[in-house]
Amino acid sequence: MTRQAPATGTSVTSKVLALLEAFTPDAADLSLSELARRSGVSLATAHRRAAELVEWGALERDAAGRYRIGLRLWEVASLAPRGLGLRDAAMPFLEDLYEVTHENVQLAVREGLEVVFVERIAGRDAVPVWTRVGGRFALHATGVGLVLLAHAPAAVQEEVLGGPLHSYTAKTVCEPARLRRVLADVRKHGYSVSDGQVTVDALSVGAPVFTADGTVAAAVSLVVRADSAQPGALAPLVMAAARGIGRALAGGPARVFPAGRTRP
Repeated sequence: MTRQAPATGTSVTSKVLALLEAFTPDAADLSLSELARRSGVSLATAHRRAAELVEWGALERDAAGRYRIGLRLWEVASLAPRGLGLRDAAMPFLEDLYEVTHENVQLAVREGLEVVFVERIAGRDAVPVWTRVGGRFALHATGVGLVLLAHAPAAVQEEVLGGPLHSYTAKTVCEPARLRRVLADVRKHGYSVSDGQVTVDALSVGAPVFTADGTVAAAVSLVVRADSAQPGALAPLVMAAARGIGRALAGGPARVFPAGRTRP
């Protein structure tokens, strides 16, 4: 999902942020004129601020004069507590889940009305997926999104249900009444199933990561080929990994199940 840049403000900070937000997965390197146009600032301002960002390391400029996000910005972003601490706690369980299944494994959090993917392990022969680490997606279609939406505050749920729900495939649940039932099932059974809702060939099973106080900090999912998927068999694996991550966040045991086993 591509985020739309906010209207550019008048402060230096707002203009710098607009320049950074001009970059997207589909536009990872930009010329100066493209950077100015996409950010909504003047060419002269874009030139001046981009030079400062290059000097600091937030942007890099290649021999052809095109700009891309710099490693310094990635270094700073990697310190975000929700990403760094969560990822460190989760990796042993994500790796175990991958070793058991050799399918796509994903870890995500909710930010506002979107899913943000914190980590992903891709199976070499697994079904292709649209997601990427740091990428965003709508809450109502993916396995992790359904989990995070089901456990979101009521106000968040109502805002999502009351807004336009994008249909990615013919199977995407876009009717508010039906989506309410889906979310109720997620809470009842402890896991979600997104069958062909993002791409028709993929099925995702997601589970919530609970903190010690009972709130949901994140969601874990497996994404497999829809034509061979058995959600009932996958759900215990995903739920076990999610429980393990929750325990690790609370300082509990380091692992849930060793690679090769399906249950603790």
